[in-house]
Amino acid sequence: MNLAPTSKQKPILWTISGADCSGGAGIAADIKTGFSLGAEVCSLMTANTVQNSHKVFSINPVNIDVLQQQVDALLADKPPSVIKIGLLANSYQLNWLSLTLIKLKQRVPELAVIYDPVGQASVGGYLSSLTRAELLSLLTLVDIITPNWQEAEALTGLKQASEQELAHAICQLGAKACIIKGGHSQRKTSDDYCLDTGFHYKAQTPDDSISYRLSSRRYQTSYSHGGGCSFASALGAFIAHGYLLRDAFTQSKAFINQGLSAYQGEDNYYGAFEQQGWPRDAGYFPGVLTATGEKLTAPFASLGIKRQNGKKLGLYPVIDSLAWLERLLPLGLEIIQLRVKNTDPAALEHIIAEAVKLAKPYKTRLFINDHWQLAIKHGAYGVHLGQEDLDSADLAQIQKAGLRLGISTHGCYEFLLAQQLKPSYLAIGAIFATQTKDMTGQIQGLDNLSRLLALATDIPVVAIGGINLERAAKVWQTGVDSMAVVTAITLAAEPEQAVNRFRQLMVG
Repeated sequence: MNLAPTSKQKPILWTISGADCSGGAGIAADIKTGFSLGAEVCSLMTANTVQNSHKVFSINPVNIDVLQQQVDALLADKPPSVIKIGLLANSYQLNWLSLTLIKLKQRVPELAVIYDPVGQASVGGYLSSLTRAELLSLLTLVDIITPNWQEAEALTGLKQASEQELAHAICQLGAKACIIKGGHSQRKTSDDYCLDTGFHYKAQTPDDSISYRLSSRRYQTSYSHGGGCSFASALGAFIAHGYLLRDAFTQSKAFINQGLSAYQGEDNYYGAFEQQGWPRDAGYFPGVLTATGEKLTAPFASLGIKRQNGKKLGLYPVIDSLAWLERLLPLGLEIIQLRVKNTDPAALEHIIAEAVKLAKPYKTRLFINDHWQLAIKHGAYGVHLGQEDLDSADLAQIQKAGLRLGISTHGCYEFLLAQQLKPSYLAIGAIFATQTKDMTGQIQGLDNLSRLLALATDIPVVAIGGINLERAAKVWQTGVDSMAVVTAITLAAEPEQAVNRFRQLMVG
């Protein structure tokens, strides 16, 4: 799905939750969040609450007949791409919602359901009398659940469990994915950072799971009322825009950090969380915690070119044979990648050894795709790794050998992760759909490319994926340092002429 909308129609997010008359949480927070992130929000109110910044006085449920009438009316012209669920006031609403979601998922197969299990108000008092046993019927219909630490413990019955254990236990109850918000956790690091943990099954089996951990500074502010609701609805908005879970999670955390930073300091006033729009400042984005490369203490060898220093890498051809390498090396390019797939090991080693020899007389930086052991053995200039190779590759050995390292990224989560490894360059893709690889769900588009560049440091950034001569000018205008191309050269009638045309539009 393209992250840059191709029409003016906004994605539609339904919120099924309670109304907070004090304006901070519930539907008020959901509407403000959705609006600030470019989503159209339709609200189905489950209850009118009477509360202020000190106390919840009463919960007044809405009849399920009214809720059903709203569903019927909205389905006629505003079907949802995402539903965010908050306060459910009683078991009647819970049973009605479970049946309704079954029907909606049959009608809208791609529908994503996010549940923020509101149990206790931050100002004190319980917002729902639903028991853990009653909620289990809903969890099997939930795609993502977003409890805080206390809510996760209440749902699982586990005490003193780790974040991963809690998230895993919740998914075992039926939810496809779980994000445990760390803002209310008492487990603080020495630097007073909070940890948010995401977990989901790739194929609904415990043996095929993925976890994400994001670390952010803990903000001291009195304007946090509705922050939990805003996180869940922000997650819904980003998913409605087409983001994968890992990127929606990362963007939502940046959105929350941005809002919490608006009013710093503690006082006796409990104010509403402030929604401030799409996060663009790198300072609000969380750190990505991973075992990958955690022992690396220094950056990889430099390309001799940094972002914003006046000189750029320019055109970056990706080719698959020695013949293409021999043809392009005399053209004076700054960088080339050799990507050889499905080749006999002996033949592969011969190709890489010959490629390194061919490139030696030229100033062109030759990167070998994937095969880092052979790149080290034959003294290549650099190696390029995909995300799937980072865990298995010995990054310390690559660094010790003095090879430059390029890393592929697909969205802000991977971009931030790879950036922390301090590679020689970062690639972002796929910018457009490509003939060489199925990138369904990971097409970035120009708008998202620009947002990712706002997070960049001085590490050069390469755009890749579906870039041809017709699209190249707009890609280059985003401020990237290089554009990687494959078929735009290898399938061109006159490849050398195509190279020259790319280089001409990159001048200046």
